[in-house]
Amino acid sequence: MAENFTAKKRTESGTLRMRRLRQSGQIPAVLYGHNQATVHLAIKSSDVHAAIRHGQLLVKLQGDFDDSALIKHVQWDLLGSDVLHLDLLRVDVTEKIEVDVAVELRGSAPGQSEGGVVTQHVHEVTIECMASNLPEKLQLNINELNIGQSRLANEIDFPEGVTYLGDPELVIVSCAEPLAELEDEEDSATAEPEVIGRPDAEKDEADDE
Repeated sequence: MAENFTAKKRTESGTLRMRRLRQSGQIPAVLYGHNQATVHLAIKSSDVHAAIRHGQLLVKLQGDFDDSALIKHVQWDLLGSDVLHLDLLRVDVTEKIEVDVAVELRGSAPGQSEGGVVTQHVHEVTIECMASNLPEKLQLNINELNIGQSRLANEIDFPEGVTYLGDPELVIVSCAEPLAELEDEEDSATAEPEVIGRPDAEKDEADDE
């Protein structure tokens, strides 16, 4: 289900004017695509943050515009707390789209309870689907992930009608041995063997006596 964005057309530009726009509770945005003219918008800040909080990529514009769009890019401030600008791509809900969607780990890895370290290497994958069927996120079950094992992209729970466009062997998450144990093994492998007996030089000195 698409998130609703209350959008107004804007004609002003410039750093100072955009700062004032944000202070008034709106976020500057641009809408483009489908061989139509690029339009400059002002979007309610609360709508934008609600969509981001819900992980929603597909939005429905209302107000001065009646379009469906994808959130293609979000520009944040230096602290990563406030949205400065949005890029929106027009879409037709009846067409197929290609988009990156977040991957969320689901469950608890047995290897982690045994002291293993679970690392998620990939947080987004590229999929193709109808715009109307766009999932908010994808899930990967790690309930059987043990130490020394990994889970691949082809093990993600893709909803019906969603096609994965990447490498099926791509490692999404892995569970490795605890770092301390790995360091102990490396120390043991690189340690020099203990020399038993006296060095030859000492033996020669003893013989001379």
